[in-house]
Amino acid sequence: QVQLVESGGGLVQTGGSLSLSCAASGRTFRHYAMGWFRQAPGKEREFVAAISWLGSKIYYADSVKGRFTISRDNAKNTVALQMNSLKPEDTAVYYCAADSTIERLKLSLADYWGQGTQVTVSS
Repeated sequence: QVQLVESGGGLVQTGGSLSLSCAASGRTFRHYAMGWFRQAPGKEREFVAAISWLGSKIYYADSVKGRFTISRDNAKNTVALQMNSLKPEDTAVYYCAADSTIERLKLSLADYWGQGTQVTVSS
């Protein structure tokens, strides 16, 4: 089992920045690819970004490329999502997830999910 707890959400104005963090506990964190997903009201959950367990592979959704940066610290069992130039359409609940392969995360499949943290971008 892997337990994931997100933090760092909040309210920010358009053009602002937020940094999300996900703390993992349980099974060996560094063996898992990690990802961020989001779900806006009335919409399906969508892939945002993913990073392999070594950090050698990183993928982003087209909608966040150039604005968001995913990173991980295997020594601290954390994965972060730095979000810059935020837009109102980035408003959603953001979820952290873990899976054995980054390819599954790209398909929005994951073995473990966090509870989510709300990000609201005001116009």
